[in-house]
Amino acid sequence: MFDNLSVKLDRAFKTLKGQGSITEINVASTIKEIRRALIDADVNFKVAKDVTDAIKEEALGRDVLISVSPGQLLTKIVSEELTKLMGETNVPLNNSGAPNVILISGLQGSGKTTFCGKLAHKFKKEGRTVLLAACDVYRPAAIDQLRVLGEQIGVEVYSEPDEKDPIKIAYNAVKYAKDKGKKSVIIDTAGRLAVDELMMNEIEAIKNKINPAETLFVVDSMTGQDAVNTAKTFNERLNFDGVVLTKLDGDTRGGAALSIRKEVEKPIKFISTGEKMDAIDLFYPDRMANRILGMGDVLTLVERAQENFDEEEARRINKKIKKNQFGFDDFLTQMEQIKKMGNIKDLLGMIPGMGKAIKDVDIDDDSLKPIEAIIKSMTLKERENPDIINGSRRQRIAKGSGTSVSQVNQLLKQFEQMRKMMKTMNKMGGAKALSGLLK
Repeated sequence: MFDNLSVKLDRAFKTLKGQGSITEINVASTIKEIRRALIDADVNFKVAKDVTDAIKEEALGRDVLISVSPGQLLTKIVSEELTKLMGETNVPLNNSGAPNVILISGLQGSGKTTFCGKLAHKFKKEGRTVLLAACDVYRPAAIDQLRVLGEQIGVEVYSEPDEKDPIKIAYNAVKYAKDKGKKSVIIDTAGRLAVDELMMNEIEAIKNKINPAETLFVVDSMTGQDAVNTAKTFNERLNFDGVVLTKLDGDTRGGAALSIRKEVEKPIKFISTGEKMDAIDLFYPDRMANRILGMGDVLTLVERAQENFDEEEARRINKKIKKNQFGFDDFLTQMEQIKKMGNIKDLLGMIPGMGKAIKDVDIDDDSLKPIEAIIKSMTLKERENPDIINGSRRQRIAKGSGTSVSQVNQLLKQFEQMRKMMKTMNKMGGAKALSGLLK
């Protein structure tokens, strides 16, 4: 996410390295590089100029503390200005109405239908009863796609395959949800390859008919400044309530995320990455600014962990660690929990400093498969007590898992190091000690 922008901004900050203070002379070249980086990321020129002018004014107006370098101070100022640019605070969804109706709009291929599934999955995890409504009557596979997603997450899908009027379908879906006592209705509408009058009239008529509590515009982040222009056109007709940025795990330059809030004057409410139903996050401008600057996003990482956190399982694992009985079966369980949290590379990128380190490394969920294969090739006794795995056992495990003995050796070594670290953390007071170190 925003890899190229992050690299170029980092390069810009390095021009201040070794400088004792911020002056008009040394900050000018840095500001020029920051502006160039933003424009390369497909940020609107006027927006890029406004934000860099604000950065320069703020930088020259601050004194550099002895303990803070000019580069560090400018990084902080850029983070603050990017946060302002993207909206400063998270704006929650309007949950009013019985049922609460959410209308989803956007161009074809922007990821609307997938987002509908993700949002329904999120609501379901929060304890809401949800109905998905298939109102795209033009794309042949749209209804089927929504049904597949509904089955996948266990959410009911309302559709009328023989009805060609999406306004009627949307109205009937809301009525059905009310009759069935559903708490939320998510309306998936048709997209087009380009903005046209028919599309605008239809989505406007749907909104007027069902009067949703929330209308969201879904933007493909990879389309850059074009996405901002399309959002303006939609907003003129729909006056939508918020924006959803999808495909942020792709080769995105970041222009849409950085420009859309200022140019359309509507908040970004969600970001979406990948195809997994869990890959959806609330949008926090300050967290996104930190991620762009390679400073990580620990808060989102913690929130994802909490969503997949099993308190009873954690207690069981903690007891095993105390008794030095943490085995490979326990390790497999933990791996499954991590995989539920989302894309591995995306998760690692949330750790401060890791974004730059892994930007050119190809990491996906398949990278965990050799580890799973090795563990599953062990006997129950070997998984419970890895210390008994000698040379001949290692050869058998490697053969059974389709890996090499060196890969088995590496996993065993890393596992032992992890067990020692867990034991040390436990002696220090576990989570309490960690929280103390982070303060």
